[in-house]
Amino acid sequence: MKLRLAAALALSAPTLIASGYDKVDPFIGTGGEGHTFPGAVAPFGMVQLSPDTDTGCQIRDCYSHAAGYRYDDPTIQGFSHTHFSGAGHSDLGDFLVMPVSGDAVPLEPGDPKVPESGYRSRFNHADEVAQPGYYAVTLADAGVRAEMTAGTRVGVHRYAFPAGKAAHLVLDLRSSLYNYPGKILWSSLRLHADGTLTGTRQTRGWAPDRQLFFAIRFSAPLTGHAFVSTEKDVTYKGFQGPGRGSDALAERAGRALVARLDFGQLSQPLEVKVALSSVDEAGALANLDSEAGGFDQIRAATRQAWTQALGAVDLQAPAPMAKSLYTALYHSLLAPSVAGDADGRFRGPDNQVHRADGYTFRSTFSLWDTFRAEHPLLALVQPQQTTSEIVRSLIDSRRYSPDGILPVWQFQGRETWTMIGYHAVPVIADAYLKGIRGFDADAALDAMVASATYAPYGGLGEYQRLGYVPIDREPEAASKTVEYAYDDWTIARMARAMGRIDVAKQFEARAGNWRNSFDPKTGFVRARLASGAFRTPFNPTAINYGSDYTEGNAWQYSWFVPQDQEALFRTMGGDKAAVAKLDAMFDYDNSKLDYSHAEDIAGLIGQYIHGNEPSHHVAYLYDHAGAPWRTQARLTQIVASQYKPTPDGLSGNDDLGQMSAWLFFTGLGFYPVTPGSLQYAIGRPFVERAVLNLPDGKRFTVVADGMAPGNDYVGQVALKGRPLTRSYITHDEIMAGGELRFVMQKLPNKRWGTARSARPYSMSSARE
Repeated sequence: MKLRLAAALALSAPTLIASGYDKVDPFIGTGGEGHTFPGAVAPFGMVQLSPDTDTGCQIRDCYSHAAGYRYDDPTIQGFSHTHFSGAGHSDLGDFLVMPVSGDAVPLEPGDPKVPESGYRSRFNHADEVAQPGYYAVTLADAGVRAEMTAGTRVGVHRYAFPAGKAAHLVLDLRSSLYNYPGKILWSSLRLHADGTLTGTRQTRGWAPDRQLFFAIRFSAPLTGHAFVSTEKDVTYKGFQGPGRGSDALAERAGRALVARLDFGQLSQPLEVKVALSSVDEAGALANLDSEAGGFDQIRAATRQAWTQALGAVDLQAPAPMAKSLYTALYHSLLAPSVAGDADGRFRGPDNQVHRADGYTFRSTFSLWDTFRAEHPLLALVQPQQTTSEIVRSLIDSRRYSPDGILPVWQFQGRETWTMIGYHAVPVIADAYLKGIRGFDADAALDAMVASATYAPYGGLGEYQRLGYVPIDREPEAASKTVEYAYDDWTIARMARAMGRIDVAKQFEARAGNWRNSFDPKTGFVRARLASGAFRTPFNPTAINYGSDYTEGNAWQYSWFVPQDQEALFRTMGGDKAAVAKLDAMFDYDNSKLDYSHAEDIAGLIGQYIHGNEPSHHVAYLYDHAGAPWRTQARLTQIVASQYKPTPDGLSGNDDLGQMSAWLFFTGLGFYPVTPGSLQYAIGRPFVERAVLNLPDGKRFTVVADGMAPGNDYVGQVALKGRPLTRSYITHDEIMAGGELRFVMQKLPNKRWGTARSARPYSMSSARE
């Protein structure tokens, strides 16, 4: 009843033809499990300038602060320049800046429970403003109005200090997200004769041996400064340089540096322009010069960039849904982020400096998450150049990888080895099959094959020998087997399209390896031993780190055969058995289960876990079983319970845009269940009208007649004015432009989309 009421309220709210920019709310996901940040960032920007409310925790205790900002925290510790949007693990929070007013300048953040115990400050949400590319807040203890904006490679702060009080900044190089003693390997500060401040930090965090450089210019001259080292028990300090007994040094290096920067009393706000580089200080300085202007000019340019990016779609929807969908699109356009300097140089997986030839290098690849819907969405709403540059970045990353394979989970060019699979492969294949070019297809296919045959990675040696990953040789083996099989299918698809039939046949055979982990006796995908026996004991609801499955269990992973759902359903006993098992998953009674020990397990509807990616395609699988009305009902249930336009409005980590991309596609009425198939499974729309302004100038319009509370089912569908009786549309049909029209009604139409020829792609019955 509560779910239906929530959906009814969302659909009965005033309908808006929304301006994309004005309808984005960056606070969505900053509470609960969303792990998003509210600060300033340009589309795919290198700089994410955002408040950190508390960085005092260590590693796993920091889970709720993975993005630096937590909506329910009472204080702001400072403003740092790098953040992930929605990650389930974290790092970054580089180069924290905090304004301080008056004569006393504390160099420690203090205790959030003890007001004015350090440089952190209390704040009130009523004083906060967050818009795409802009953030502002009043710091109550300092009496400072703080504003942030960002360009592609720069961030700009603006601080209005109270009249009659001296203005200071604290620059804390000790602060970091997911911090721990020893994380800061080295850092440095250097004050140039013209007042420019440069520096660097090397950390051993999620990405080991990560280096980042900065350059800062101020709109007012410094009247004094101190570069302080708080490191204790330094065994060897070297010899004394200039400035004995003083911290007013021209430069300082160490593992625990904090700077005090003095400006005296100011008659106008202080602007602080910061640029980053993964390459060197010269790169940071060049990036600083690459975007001209001060705060207002950078803010205006970024607003225009966001207006254009969000203008990829025009929505007519109830106000809460319009806000949720435009914010979802916004969150989907934050990564993969620019990681190359203005001169084309970037730091690669080998920790060496390289140059991107004719394109911008990008990083922040959360590929286990984003291959599903985030990258397919970018292919629709961004110019082809965006996806082409992503693919070129993946290929060059493989070129410079010490292991010779594509990225797994990479940021700032550095590999973390997080999650499983070789999911750069479907990103590349999907792009190629959609006609996106501008990259070397032969080099791309070579990189895909190299990644899929690299024996030392993730049990691939055993997978190639046995046809599955054995659990007594490799953890999370059941998940790896089915995910590898899907990735293999995408290699085959691209190879066949390129005329590489030998490669296609090899990987088409491997695409069926999911069968080797499916247990027909229990009806679940299970982990097998090297002997061939399934591992026992077996509990399909168990979720444990490093067990048979990756952030999930048998209920979620038994549906991951997106390349051949028809064959999976036959193995399960047919369509009726598959529908019954899907219903059992959603309706499962979890009252006796406890998943509090497991991170990222959130947004449960029975054993369907929307807060994590393995479940994201599952509601659409009723289409594959000839029961699309069940997909429509489940989507209504999921949207009503898992999303809302509030800080706690995401049921799970946004995972660099994947949770948001799911909602955006679903809001339009279709979803890419199988990237690489060039098809989208039809669900039900949550908008009255949406116009996709396609990159080539054409328009694809979605219309939902009869959209009203309680009209949760699709009565009929028409494409370009002709009845559409199948439960999918193709990528080419969208890119050609036209109109997809739904008629919504209260009761399900149990005849529409049921024929076998009407169902979405399965390789067993593919209609090329």
